[in-house]
Amino acid sequence: MIGKLAGNAGHSLPTALIFPLILSVAVLGTAQRLAAQDPPQQPAQDNSQGQPPPQAQPSQPPADNGQSSTTEATPEETQRRVKAPTFLKWQFNVGGGAGLTTGTTKTYVRSGGGIAAAGVARNFTQFVGLRLDFQWDNLPLRDSTLVNLAQAPGASSHVYSLMLDPIFYLPFNREWSAYIVGGPSYYHRSGKLDSSTAFPGAPCNGFWDWWGGCYANSLPLTGQFLHASQNEIGENFGGGIARRVQSNIEVYAEFRIMHGSHDNITTDLRPVTIGIRW
Repeated sequence: MIGKLAGNAGHSLPTALIFPLILSVAVLGTAQRLAAQDPPQQPAQDNSQGQPPPQAQPSQPPADNGQSSTTEATPEETQRRVKAPTFLKWQFNVGGGAGLTTGTTKTYVRSGGGIAAAGVARNFTQFVGLRLDFQWDNLPLRDSTLVNLAQAPGASSHVYSLMLDPIFYLPFNREWSAYIVGGPSYYHRSGKLDSSTAFPGAPCNGFWDWWGGCYANSLPLTGQFLHASQNEIGENFGGGIARRVQSNIEVYAEFRIMHGSHDNITTDLRPVTIGIRW
């Protein structure tokens, strides 16, 4: 029986073992080729588009956003800086001129009285400020007033003004500018007649009413009508132009409308002033 199995195996062995032998030889050859290759390396970056690998770039300073103090200004910025008008936070002015009269004041006072003015302005910007002015105005009485109404050979009369005004600047260029002022005012008017032939207790005329020497529509019995003094509250409005002559010095010309009143007694002036500011 054994001989019979052997005989059968001898005939079927080559056919039964041919496929396992071929598979074994293929696996063994593959293992030998893999062992002979180099160790696996890291995969290279994909360079399928044919571009060279990126190279290290040298470090650069951060971009300047225009805030650096060393950044050079453009020509347009330089031109704007040159044209931008400068202004002083504190500005002083002195001047003089002559006054024009109007209203009731014109009836008794002639125009042309002298003026002395001084002021100081606190400027918040190149366009807006606050200005305080002190002004003295001479009020020369008309000859007709002295002879016919006051019955006096001569007199002196003047008014002190204190004005606090917002001021608005209108700069045209670096040389020329204009401004507007206006606000409340305080006036103190006083005067003195050299003498008078008027009788105490006589009825007051229009001049004595304006002069402020009346009491109950008549001249005081005490004779205290040669001197006059009164305080008035009012307003003023005006403007001027200025021409820069040096770095911080300007010449200005100004015109104002001034009005004060107390107990229906008024003072109305139109002063014209020329002076300097610095």
